[in-house]
Amino acid sequence: MTFLERILGLQNQDSGPGKARPDRRALLRRVRRVEITTRALVEGLMAGRYRSVFRGQGVDLAEIREYIPGDDVRAIDWNVTARFGHPFVRTYMEERDTTVYFVIDRSASAGFGSLVPREETVLEATAALAFAALRNNDRVGLVLFTDRVERFIPARKGRRHIIALLNVLIDHVPVSPRTDIPGVLAALGHRLTRRATLVVISDLFGSPGSGPGGHSPLLAPLRHLRLRHDVAAIRVTDAREHALPDVGLILLEDIETGEQLLVDTSNAGIRSRFGEVVGEEARKVARVCGEAGVDLLAIRTGEPVTVPLRHFFKVRARRVHRR
Repeated sequence: MTFLERILGLQNQDSGPGKARPDRRALLRRVRRVEITTRALVEGLMAGRYRSVFRGQGVDLAEIREYIPGDDVRAIDWNVTARFGHPFVRTYMEERDTTVYFVIDRSASAGFGSLVPREETVLEATAALAFAALRNNDRVGLVLFTDRVERFIPARKGRRHIIALLNVLIDHVPVSPRTDIPGVLAALGHRLTRRATLVVISDLFGSPGSGPGGHSPLLAPLRHLRLRHDVAAIRVTDAREHALPDVGLILLEDIETGEQLLVDTSNAGIRSRFGEVVGEEARKVARVCGEAGVDLLAIRTGEPVTVPLRHFFKVRARRVHRR
């Protein structure tokens, strides 16, 4: 393992497992604020698009009929239209129940954040999407994982259930500090037999590394999941994970393995190489998700989640409608 590979994922040691957890009441107040914010978000841009965006391939073709003024022009079947000389549209029968599972990384790195802990940003993004699902009367479930599935809560409907899920997310104390995303996704592929939308939320550091034949170990389980499920990934990172500050000698510690390293951040070459390697890591993650057919959303800790979520829904809606 090279020096630059070792430095990836290493965080300042004052952000390790022993760091004080955020105040629970403050987090709950933040959840309530997110619910209020989400109302406007859902009723605005996301309203009317949520079901089509998370519909994926979970619809059955009901019929092809003649176009009626007012029909969505995107539903026009151009092959049939060309055959008969006037427009026909495809209509779909959606599944009665849309099921969404939030698959959330709870390894030791989840607590890291230079200004705001990553777990708070994850909570805010999860709450926003969960309340959107609630307004669409969808079923929502929760999977918390490290190098194993530590909590699995089956999907159900209702606001009380959403609040219970968010409470579990806030209160959960991980058993293991490590991460094994490929292994967990492979296990979920066997466990989830009914079609669902899976939203994987993690920093995804180290996940696209090389496996046999130079392929990412993340690619195969993602592709396997995509055979049955609709899958999206939300990558939550912190500013310090993208650039080293010039603060002289610092001791960095990998909060998942305990590995420590003394780094001279005043060395411009080290800072430059760090940025290059982190950038390559991000490109690998994007490439793996693209090859697997998984939509990827990037969020930074401490930044409002509404802006990237709006963009995510726009991009995802365009892709879904092109299917």
